[in-house]
Amino acid sequence: MSYRLRHLLNQLPISFGQRSDRRLRTTSLKHAQFACFLEESGFGHHDTDHHERSLRRRRLVKGLFLWATAFGVAWVALESARALTLF
Repeated sequence: MSYRLRHLLNQLPISFGQRSDRRLRTTSLKHAQFACFLEESGFGHHDTDHHERSLRRRRLVKGLFLWATAFGVAWVALESARALTLF
């Protein structure tokens, strides 16, 4: 077979009578040294501290809101009970 025909057949997802180890031999990471360099240099590194800090703040505000709501409900209940005892 000619080179071009073999190349075209190799691009197809099916094999023609022979076992295709093409996917086993290649990896998705073709330039391992370059990828290692990028990882070491911190390229694409996202600092998650800002996100975690905002999540902590949201959790704190939510807790404060729940405590304030519970305190408000308790205060209204006590004042209502006090008002009912006067009548």
